[in-house]
Amino acid sequence: MNRRVVVTGMGTINPLSHNVTDLWNSIKEGKSGVGPITKFDASEYPSKIAGEVKDFNPSDYMDSKDHRKMGLFTKYAVAGAVQAMEQAGLTKDNIEPYRSSVIIGNGIGGFEIIEDGHRVLFEKGPKRIPPMTIPKLLSNEAPGNVAIRFGFKGAALVITTACASATDAIGQAMNSIRHGMSDVVITGGTEACITGLGVGGFCVLKALSTKRNDDPEKACRPFDADRDGFIIAEGSAILVLEELEHAKARGANILAEIAGYGATCDAFHLTAPNSDGVAASTAMTSAIKDAGLKPEDIDYINAHGTSTPTNDPLETKAIKLALGDHAYKTKISSTKSMTGHLVGAAGGIEAIISIMAIKDQFFPGTLNLENPGEGCDLDYVPGKGVPGKIKTVLSNSLGFGGHNGTIIIKEYAE
Repeated sequence: MNRRVVVTGMGTINPLSHNVTDLWNSIKEGKSGVGPITKFDASEYPSKIAGEVKDFNPSDYMDSKDHRKMGLFTKYAVAGAVQAMEQAGLTKDNIEPYRSSVIIGNGIGGFEIIEDGHRVLFEKGPKRIPPMTIPKLLSNEAPGNVAIRFGFKGAALVITTACASATDAIGQAMNSIRHGMSDVVITGGTEACITGLGVGGFCVLKALSTKRNDDPEKACRPFDADRDGFIIAEGSAILVLEELEHAKARGANILAEIAGYGATCDAFHLTAPNSDGVAASTAMTSAIKDAGLKPEDIDYINAHGTSTPTNDPLETKAIKLALGDHAYKTKISSTKSMTGHLVGAAGGIEAIISIMAIKDQFFPGTLNLENPGEGCDLDYVPGKGVPGKIKTVLSNSLGFGGHNGTIIIKEYAE
Protein backbone atom coordinates (compact mmCIF):
# COMPACT_ATOMS: atom_id res chain seq x y z
CA MET A 1 0.00 0.00 0.00
CA ASN A 2 3.04 2.29 0.19
CA ARG A 3 3.53 2.09 -3.57
CA ARG A 4 2.46 5.43 -5.05
CA VAL A 5 0.82 5.58 -8.48
CA VAL A 6 1.49 8.32 -11.00
CA VAL A 7 0.36 9.21 -14.51
CA THR A 8 3.09 9.39 -17.15
CA GLY A 9 1.09 9.38 -20.39
CA MET A 10 -2.32 10.36 -21.79
CA GLY A 11 -4.08 10.01 -25.12
CA THR A 12 -7.58 10.58 -26.46
CA ILE A 13 -9.90 10.44 -29.43
CA ASN A 14 -13.05 12.41 -28.68
CA PRO A 15 -15.72 14.72 -30.17
CA LEU A 16 -13.55 17.81 -29.61
CA SER A 17 -10.17 16.57 -30.80
CA HIS A 18 -7.79 13.71 -31.50
CA ASN A 19 -5.25 14.62 -28.82
CA VAL A 20 -5.00 15.90 -25.26
CA THR A 21 -3.63 19.36 -26.08
CA ASP A 22 -6.46 20.27 -28.44
CA LEU A 23 -9.02 18.74 -26.08
CA TRP A 24 -7.82 20.92 -23.23
CA ASN A 25 -7.71 24.08 -25.35
CA SER A 26 -11.31 23.42 -26.41
CA ILE A 27 -12.37 22.89 -22.79
CA LYS A 28 -10.74 26.17 -21.75
CA GLU A 29 -12.45 27.99 -24.60
CA GLY A 30 -15.85 26.49 -23.77
CA LYS A 31 -16.31 24.77 -27.11
CA SER A 32 -18.91 22.08 -27.70
CA GLY A 33 -18.35 18.84 -29.60
CA VAL A 34 -22.09 18.16 -29.98
CA GLY A 35 -23.73 18.26 -33.41
CA PRO A 36 -26.26 16.52 -35.67
CA ILE A 37 -25.95 12.74 -35.99
CA THR A 38 -24.29 11.83 -39.29
CA LYS A 39 -23.44 8.15 -38.72
CA PHE A 40 -26.96 6.99 -39.63
CA ASP A 41 -30.31 8.47 -40.63
CA ALA A 42 -31.69 9.80 -37.35
CA SER A 43 -34.70 11.58 -38.84
CA GLU A 44 -37.18 9.28 -37.07
CA TYR A 45 -35.40 9.39 -33.72
CA PRO A 46 -36.54 11.67 -30.88
CA SER A 47 -32.90 12.63 -30.26
CA LYS A 48 -31.01 13.59 -33.41
CA ILE A 49 -27.77 14.91 -31.92
CA ALA A 50 -24.58 13.41 -30.50
CA GLY A 51 -20.93 14.00 -29.73
CA GLU A 52 -19.45 12.23 -32.74
CA VAL A 53 -15.74 11.76 -33.37
CA LYS A 54 -14.88 13.61 -36.57
CA ASP A 55 -12.40 12.64 -39.30
CA PHE A 56 -10.86 9.71 -37.44
CA ASN A 57 -8.42 7.69 -39.55
CA PRO A 58 -7.31 4.50 -37.77
CA SER A 59 -4.44 4.13 -40.24
CA ASP A 60 -2.76 7.05 -38.45
CA TYR A 61 -2.24 4.72 -35.49
CA MET A 62 -2.16 1.14 -36.77
CA ASP A 63 -1.79 -0.98 -39.89
CA SER A 64 -4.91 -1.44 -41.99
CA LYS A 65 -4.63 -5.22 -41.70
CA ASP A 66 -4.92 -4.82 -37.94
CA HIS A 67 -7.73 -2.29 -37.70
CA ARG A 68 -9.87 -4.24 -40.18
CA LYS A 69 -10.13 -6.88 -37.43
CA MET A 70 -11.35 -4.38 -34.80
CA GLY A 71 -14.62 -2.79 -33.81
CA LEU A 72 -14.63 1.00 -33.71
CA PHE A 73 -14.41 1.11 -29.89
CA THR A 74 -11.21 -0.95 -30.08
CA LYS A 75 -9.74 1.31 -32.76
CA TYR A 76 -10.37 4.29 -30.53
CA ALA A 77 -8.72 2.50 -27.61
CA VAL A 78 -5.60 1.57 -29.57
CA ALA A 79 -5.29 5.11 -30.95
CA GLY A 80 -5.51 6.61 -27.46
CA ALA A 81 -3.01 4.07 -26.14
CA VAL A 82 -0.53 4.89 -28.92
CA GLN A 83 -0.62 8.55 -27.89
CA ALA A 84 -0.36 7.76 -24.17
CA MET A 85 2.54 5.36 -24.58
CA GLU A 86 4.39 7.83 -26.77
CA GLN A 87 4.04 10.56 -24.14
CA ALA A 88 5.12 8.13 -21.42
CA GLY A 89 8.20 7.16 -23.41
CA LEU A 90 7.39 3.46 -23.15
CA THR A 91 7.77 0.81 -25.83
CA LYS A 92 7.97 -2.97 -26.08
CA ASP A 93 11.71 -2.61 -25.57
CA ASN A 94 11.69 -0.84 -22.17
CA ILE A 95 8.90 -2.61 -20.26
CA GLU A 96 8.95 -5.87 -18.32
CA PRO A 97 6.08 -7.74 -20.06
CA TYR A 98 4.69 -9.67 -17.11
CA ARG A 99 4.79 -6.56 -14.89
CA SER A 100 2.78 -4.56 -17.44
CA SER A 101 -1.03 -4.77 -17.57
CA VAL A 102 -4.01 -3.34 -19.43
CA ILE A 103 -7.27 -2.48 -17.64
CA ILE A 104 -9.74 -0.59 -19.84
CA GLY A 105 -13.37 0.35 -19.24
CA ASN A 106 -16.08 -0.22 -21.84
CA GLY A 107 -19.83 -0.14 -21.48
CA ILE A 108 -21.31 -1.70 -24.60
CA GLY A 109 -18.75 -3.17 -27.00
CA GLY A 110 -19.11 -3.27 -30.77
CA PHE A 111 -22.69 -2.19 -31.42
CA GLU A 112 -22.05 -1.52 -35.10
CA ILE A 113 -20.65 -5.05 -35.46
CA ILE A 114 -23.77 -6.54 -33.87
CA GLU A 115 -26.01 -4.53 -36.18
CA ASP A 116 -24.05 -5.49 -39.31
CA GLY A 117 -23.97 -9.17 -38.34
CA HIS A 118 -27.69 -9.18 -37.61
CA ARG A 119 -28.40 -7.58 -40.99
CA VAL A 120 -26.33 -10.18 -42.84
CA LEU A 121 -27.98 -13.01 -40.91
CA PHE A 122 -31.46 -12.01 -42.01
CA GLU A 123 -30.56 -10.95 -45.54
CA LYS A 124 -28.14 -13.72 -46.50
CA GLY A 125 -28.34 -16.43 -43.85
CA PRO A 126 -26.08 -17.69 -41.04
CA LYS A 127 -23.27 -18.94 -43.28
CA ARG A 128 -22.60 -15.41 -44.51
CA ILE A 129 -22.06 -13.84 -41.08
CA PRO A 130 -18.58 -12.23 -41.22
CA PRO A 131 -16.06 -14.54 -39.51
CA MET A 132 -14.64 -11.78 -37.28
CA THR A 133 -18.05 -10.76 -35.93
CA ILE A 134 -17.60 -12.19 -32.43
CA PRO A 135 -13.94 -11.13 -31.91
CA LYS A 136 -14.75 -7.60 -33.09
CA LEU A 137 -17.78 -7.03 -30.87
CA LEU A 138 -16.52 -8.39 -27.53
CA SER A 139 -15.67 -5.72 -24.94
CA ASN A 140 -12.46 -7.49 -23.91
CA GLU A 141 -11.06 -7.06 -27.40
CA ALA A 142 -10.10 -3.47 -26.54
CA PRO A 143 -7.61 -4.38 -23.79
CA GLY A 144 -6.65 -7.51 -25.74
CA ASN A 145 -5.63 -5.54 -28.82
CA VAL A 146 -3.84 -2.90 -26.76
CA ALA A 147 -1.89 -5.64 -24.99
CA ILE A 148 -0.94 -7.21 -28.32
CA ARG A 149 0.18 -3.85 -29.71
CA PHE A 150 2.57 -3.14 -26.83
CA GLY A 151 3.52 -6.61 -25.66
CA PHE A 152 1.92 -6.26 -22.21
CA LYS A 153 1.67 -9.80 -20.81
CA GLY A 154 0.27 -9.04 -17.37
CA ALA A 155 -3.48 -8.97 -16.78
CA ALA A 156 -5.57 -7.67 -19.70
CA LEU A 157 -8.98 -6.86 -18.31
CA VAL A 158 -12.15 -5.03 -19.33
CA ILE A 159 -14.22 -3.30 -16.65
CA THR A 160 -17.89 -2.99 -17.55
CA THR A 161 -19.87 -0.90 -15.09
CA ALA A 162 -21.86 1.19 -17.56
CA CYS A 163 -21.01 4.90 -17.27
CA ALA A 164 -18.63 4.22 -14.36
CA SER A 165 -16.49 1.82 -16.42
CA ALA A 166 -13.47 4.04 -17.08
CA THR A 167 -13.33 5.42 -13.55
CA ASP A 168 -13.52 1.90 -12.12
CA ALA A 169 -10.83 0.79 -14.58
CA ILE A 170 -8.51 3.58 -13.40
CA GLY A 171 -9.21 2.67 -9.78
CA GLN A 172 -8.51 -1.00 -10.39
CA ALA A 173 -5.34 -0.10 -12.29
CA MET A 174 -4.19 2.01 -9.36
CA ASN A 175 -4.78 -0.89 -6.99
CA SER A 176 -2.96 -3.32 -9.28
CA ILE A 177 0.14 -1.15 -8.98
CA ARG A 178 -0.34 -0.38 -5.29
CA HIS A 179 -0.56 -4.04 -4.36
CA GLY A 180 2.50 -5.03 -6.37
CA MET A 181 0.73 -6.86 -9.20
CA SER A 182 1.94 -4.45 -11.89
CA ASP A 183 4.47 -1.68 -12.39
CA VAL A 184 2.80 -0.16 -15.46
CA VAL A 185 -0.88 -0.22 -16.47
CA ILE A 186 -2.55 1.16 -19.57
CA THR A 187 -6.04 2.17 -18.44
CA GLY A 188 -8.98 4.49 -19.12
CA GLY A 189 -12.01 3.84 -21.28
CA THR A 190 -13.42 3.56 -24.77
CA GLU A 191 -16.88 3.60 -26.37
CA ALA A 192 -18.52 3.71 -29.80
CA CYS A 193 -22.29 3.34 -29.49
CA ILE A 194 -23.60 6.08 -31.78
CA THR A 195 -25.51 3.60 -33.91
CA GLY A 196 -29.17 3.08 -34.74
CA LEU A 197 -29.56 0.51 -31.97
CA GLY A 198 -27.48 2.41 -29.43
CA VAL A 199 -29.27 5.74 -29.85
CA GLY A 200 -32.65 4.08 -30.28
CA GLY A 201 -32.22 2.05 -27.11
CA PHE A 202 -31.38 5.11 -25.03
CA CYS A 203 -34.25 7.02 -26.66
CA VAL A 204 -36.87 4.50 -25.56
CA LEU A 205 -35.48 4.81 -22.03
CA LYS A 206 -36.13 8.56 -22.41
CA ALA A 207 -32.56 9.20 -21.30
CA LEU A 208 -31.43 11.44 -24.18
CA SER A 209 -32.04 15.13 -24.77
CA THR A 210 -34.75 15.89 -27.34
CA LYS A 211 -35.50 19.61 -26.82
CA ARG A 212 -32.68 21.13 -28.84
CA ASN A 213 -32.16 19.02 -31.92
CA ASP A 214 -31.97 22.30 -33.88
CA ASP A 215 -29.44 23.85 -31.50
CA PRO A 216 -27.09 20.98 -30.57
CA GLU A 217 -24.38 22.99 -28.83
CA LYS A 218 -26.88 24.19 -26.22
CA ALA A 219 -28.52 20.81 -25.62
CA CYS A 220 -26.26 19.55 -22.82
CA ARG A 221 -27.16 21.66 -19.77
CA PRO A 222 -25.88 20.03 -16.56
CA PHE A 223 -27.51 21.36 -13.39
CA ASP A 224 -29.67 23.77 -15.42
CA ALA A 225 -33.41 23.99 -14.81
CA ASP A 226 -34.07 23.38 -18.51
CA ARG A 227 -31.99 20.20 -18.86
CA ASP A 228 -33.83 17.25 -20.39
CA GLY A 229 -31.39 14.40 -20.92
CA PHE A 230 -27.83 13.46 -21.76
CA ILE A 231 -26.03 13.73 -25.09
CA ILE A 232 -24.58 10.42 -26.26
CA ALA A 233 -20.96 10.65 -27.35
CA GLU A 234 -18.04 8.42 -28.32
CA GLY A 235 -14.28 8.12 -28.20
CA SER A 236 -11.48 6.96 -25.95
CA ALA A 237 -9.37 8.37 -23.13
CA ILE A 238 -6.32 6.35 -22.17
CA LEU A 239 -3.79 6.89 -19.38
CA VAL A 240 -0.50 5.21 -18.54
CA LEU A 241 -0.24 4.64 -14.79
CA GLU A 242 3.11 3.76 -13.28
CA GLU A 243 4.58 2.97 -9.90
CA LEU A 244 6.38 6.10 -8.73
CA GLU A 245 9.87 4.65 -8.22
CA HIS A 246 9.63 2.82 -11.54
CA ALA A 247 8.78 6.11 -13.27
CA LYS A 248 11.53 8.03 -11.48
CA ALA A 249 14.15 5.38 -12.25
CA ARG A 250 13.69 5.88 -15.96
CA GLY A 251 13.38 9.67 -15.77
CA ALA A 252 9.72 9.80 -16.79
CA ASN A 253 7.80 13.07 -16.89
CA ILE A 254 5.21 12.72 -14.12
CA LEU A 255 1.88 14.42 -14.90
CA ALA A 256 -0.13 13.75 -11.73
CA GLU A 257 -0.76 11.22 -8.99
CA ILE A 258 -3.74 8.89 -8.69
CA ALA A 259 -4.20 8.88 -4.93
CA GLY A 260 -7.55 7.30 -4.06
CA TYR A 261 -10.48 5.24 -5.30
CA GLY A 262 -13.92 4.41 -3.97
CA ALA A 263 -16.68 2.26 -5.47
CA THR A 264 -20.18 1.39 -4.30
CA CYS A 265 -23.47 0.13 -5.67
CA ASP A 266 -26.91 1.57 -4.93
CA ALA A 267 -28.40 -1.96 -5.04
CA PHE A 268 -31.64 -0.18 -5.84
CA HIS A 269 -32.69 -0.06 -9.52
CA LEU A 270 -31.29 -0.95 -12.94
CA THR A 271 -31.48 2.56 -14.40
CA ALA A 272 -32.50 4.98 -11.62
CA PRO A 273 -30.14 6.09 -8.83
CA ASN A 274 -31.30 5.95 -5.24
CA SER A 275 -32.58 9.42 -4.39
CA ASP A 276 -31.04 9.35 -0.91
CA GLY A 277 -27.56 9.74 -2.44
CA VAL A 278 -25.93 7.66 0.29
CA ALA A 279 -24.17 5.10 -1.91
CA ALA A 280 -22.79 7.78 -4.25
CA SER A 281 -21.58 9.85 -1.29
CA THR A 282 -19.97 6.76 0.23
CA ALA A 283 -17.93 6.23 -2.94
CA MET A 284 -16.65 9.79 -2.54
CA THR A 285 -15.85 9.50 1.16
CA SER A 286 -14.15 6.14 0.55
CA ALA A 287 -11.96 7.65 -2.17
CA ILE A 288 -11.04 10.62 0.02
CA LYS A 289 -10.14 8.31 2.91
CA ASP A 290 -8.23 6.00 0.58
CA ALA A 291 -6.12 8.99 -0.49
CA GLY A 292 -5.39 9.86 3.14
CA LEU A 293 -7.23 13.17 2.78
CA LYS A 294 -10.10 15.09 4.35
CA PRO A 295 -13.09 16.62 2.53
CA GLU A 296 -11.53 20.06 3.04
CA ASP A 297 -8.60 18.99 0.84
CA ILE A 298 -10.76 18.76 -2.31
CA ASP A 299 -10.27 21.81 -4.53
CA TYR A 300 -12.37 20.79 -7.54
CA ILE A 301 -14.94 18.15 -8.43
CA ASN A 302 -15.36 16.96 -11.99
CA ALA A 303 -18.96 15.84 -11.62
CA HIS A 304 -20.74 13.05 -13.42
CA GLY A 305 -23.19 15.84 -14.33
CA THR A 306 -25.17 14.18 -17.11
CA SER A 307 -27.76 16.92 -17.71
CA THR A 308 -30.57 14.52 -16.82
CA PRO A 309 -33.42 15.54 -14.50
CA THR A 310 -32.56 12.70 -12.10
CA ASN A 311 -28.75 12.71 -11.89
CA ASP A 312 -27.88 16.33 -11.26
CA PRO A 313 -29.81 17.02 -8.02
CA LEU A 314 -28.98 13.52 -6.77
CA GLU A 315 -25.26 14.03 -7.35
CA THR A 316 -25.45 17.46 -5.73
CA LYS A 317 -27.06 15.87 -2.67
CA ALA A 318 -24.37 13.18 -2.57
CA ILE A 319 -21.60 15.78 -2.78
CA LYS A 320 -23.11 17.62 0.20
CA LEU A 321 -23.28 14.38 2.18
CA ALA A 322 -19.65 13.59 1.39
CA LEU A 323 -18.11 17.06 1.83
CA GLY A 324 -20.44 18.67 4.34
CA ASP A 325 -20.07 22.46 4.51
CA HIS A 326 -17.02 22.27 2.26
CA ALA A 327 -19.34 21.38 -0.65
CA TYR A 328 -20.33 25.05 -0.82
CA LYS A 329 -16.68 26.13 -1.02
CA THR A 330 -15.60 23.68 -3.71
CA LYS A 331 -15.79 24.42 -7.41
CA ILE A 332 -17.65 21.78 -9.39
CA SER A 333 -18.27 21.41 -13.10
CA SER A 334 -19.56 18.98 -15.68
CA THR A 335 -17.33 18.87 -18.73
CA LYS A 336 -19.93 16.64 -20.39
CA SER A 337 -21.50 19.98 -21.29
CA MET A 338 -18.74 20.21 -23.92
CA THR A 339 -17.73 16.63 -24.72
CA GLY A 340 -21.11 14.95 -24.41
CA HIS A 341 -21.39 11.71 -22.46
CA LEU A 342 -18.80 9.15 -23.59
CA VAL A 343 -20.59 6.41 -21.60
CA GLY A 344 -17.94 3.79 -20.73
CA ALA A 345 -15.15 6.24 -21.62
CA ALA A 346 -16.60 9.19 -19.67
CA GLY A 347 -14.50 8.72 -16.55
CA GLY A 348 -11.36 8.48 -18.67
CA ILE A 349 -11.79 11.76 -20.50
CA GLU A 350 -12.82 13.45 -17.26
CA ALA A 351 -9.67 12.13 -15.56
CA ILE A 352 -7.55 13.61 -18.35
CA ILE A 353 -9.39 16.94 -18.09
CA SER A 354 -8.89 16.89 -14.32
CA ILE A 355 -5.15 16.34 -14.74
CA MET A 356 -4.94 19.22 -17.20
CA ALA A 357 -6.92 21.40 -14.77
CA ILE A 358 -4.25 20.75 -12.14
CA LYS A 359 -1.37 21.33 -14.54
CA ASP A 360 -2.85 24.56 -15.90
CA GLN A 361 -4.44 25.75 -12.62
CA PHE A 362 -7.79 26.27 -14.35
CA PHE A 363 -11.31 25.27 -13.32
CA PRO A 364 -13.26 24.00 -16.37
CA GLY A 365 -16.71 25.50 -16.77
CA THR A 366 -20.20 24.05 -17.13
CA LEU A 367 -21.41 25.17 -20.54
CA ASN A 368 -25.07 26.22 -20.93
CA LEU A 369 -25.72 26.52 -17.20
CA GLU A 370 -27.95 29.62 -17.08
CA ASN A 371 -30.57 28.95 -14.39
CA PRO A 372 -29.68 26.28 -11.81
CA GLY A 373 -32.42 23.71 -11.32
CA GLU A 374 -34.15 22.79 -8.10
CA GLY A 375 -31.73 21.11 -5.70
CA CYS A 376 -28.70 22.35 -7.68
CA ASP A 377 -27.27 25.09 -5.47
CA LEU A 378 -23.49 24.63 -5.50
CA ASP A 379 -20.74 26.44 -7.43
CA TYR A 380 -20.79 24.70 -10.82
CA VAL A 381 -18.58 27.29 -12.61
CA PRO A 382 -21.32 28.32 -15.05
CA GLY A 383 -20.28 29.08 -18.63
CA LYS A 384 -16.58 29.20 -19.38
CA GLY A 385 -13.95 28.17 -16.87
CA VAL A 386 -11.83 30.35 -14.58
CA PRO A 387 -8.24 30.24 -13.32
CA GLY A 388 -7.59 29.20 -9.74
CA LYS A 389 -5.53 27.11 -7.36
CA ILE A 390 -6.03 23.34 -7.76
CA LYS A 391 -4.01 20.65 -6.02
CA THR A 392 -6.58 17.90 -5.56
CA VAL A 393 -9.49 16.79 -7.76
CA LEU A 394 -12.33 14.40 -7.07
CA SER A 395 -13.86 12.86 -10.21
CA ASN A 396 -17.23 11.06 -10.12
CA SER A 397 -18.85 8.52 -12.42
CA LEU A 398 -22.30 7.05 -11.80
CA GLY A 399 -23.73 4.31 -14.01
CA PHE A 400 -26.81 2.24 -14.79
CA GLY A 401 -27.01 -0.67 -12.39
CA GLY A 402 -26.33 1.67 -9.49
CA HIS A 403 -22.56 1.74 -10.03
CA ASN A 404 -20.74 4.62 -8.33
CA GLY A 405 -17.03 5.23 -8.88
CA THR A 406 -14.82 8.04 -7.59
CA ILE A 407 -11.11 8.69 -8.04
CA ILE A 408 -8.86 11.26 -6.39
CA ILE A 409 -6.20 12.93 -8.55
CA LYS A 410 -3.46 15.03 -6.95
CA GLU A 411 -0.77 17.37 -8.10
CA TYR A 412 2.44 15.34 -8.00
CA ALA A 413 4.86 16.28 -5.24
CA GLU A 414 7.91 14.39 -3.98
